Amino acid sequence: MGNVLSFALTAALATKSGAKILLRIDDLDRQRIKDEYIQDIFDTLNFMEIPWHEGPRGISQYKSQWSQIYRLENYYKALEKLKSGGHLYACTCSRTTTTPCTCYNKHYGFNEPGCSWKLKTSGDVIPVKTYPDQTINTRLTSDMQNFVVCKKDGFPAYQLASVCDDLYFDIDLIVRGQDLWPSTLAQLQLAQKLRAEPFFKTTFYHHSLLMASGDQKLSKSAGDTSVKYLREHGKTLQDIYTMIARLCGKKETVSSWRELSDVLA
Repeated sequence: MGNVLSFALTAALATKSGAKILLRIDDLDRQRIKDEYIQDIFDTLNFMEIPWHEGPRGISQYKSQWSQIYRLENYYKALEKLKSGGHLYACTCSRTTTTPCTCYNKHYGFNEPGCSWKLKTSGDVIPVKTYPDQTINTRLTSDMQNFVVCKKDGFPAYQLASVCDDLYFDIDLIVRGQDLWPSTLAQLQLAQKLRAEPFFKTTFYHHSLLMASGDQKLSKSAGDTSVKYLREHGKTLQDIYTMIARLCGKKETVSSWRELSDVLA
């Protein structure tokens, strides 16, 4: 349901500004991508009647034209630009390592077996354009220091691929949950290192999260919060939109993404 909230707000903001919506599916984590997960994206958007203007219309079109695999060349060009500019270092730490990483000073080769590539981050000021017309000057959060841009399996990491795709598709408005604020800062610093000027003009809108009982973030991995689960248990489109409104603290009955955005405005 949290994804539906983001989709609904994206549709509303696009409609308000006369923009087009791109459906982009991040699929570089190849071990976790399954056809049923991809199909569920289309099923959910269609059931909730949320429009999009560009991107795949079904799983076969996604596989044949829109997978990130077809844009790997763009990602590797960006990685080479970062490497040649001295902005990267190789790291052999595992994701489960609890001690501070010391690879920065060990000067491993980039072809070292089992290494990832990390960005040498800095404390530079990062200006963030936020919707509708504010600019926030801030710095990278502590949890995003020296983040991975190329994984140990050789595939580009999410932050780098996301920036490259937003540049490739001329994205100028990004809608995200508040929990992805650190990712926004990481991507903006990455754009600084790449000297990707158009990305600095992107506007970001970070919406509040849906909260479960006990003020816990609503988990997308919890089966009973998925649209697929709710549909299979007889919930209608109106039921689901109204449930989302309730989780946002609203009492109104809601029947569409337009009504949801109006209620939350």
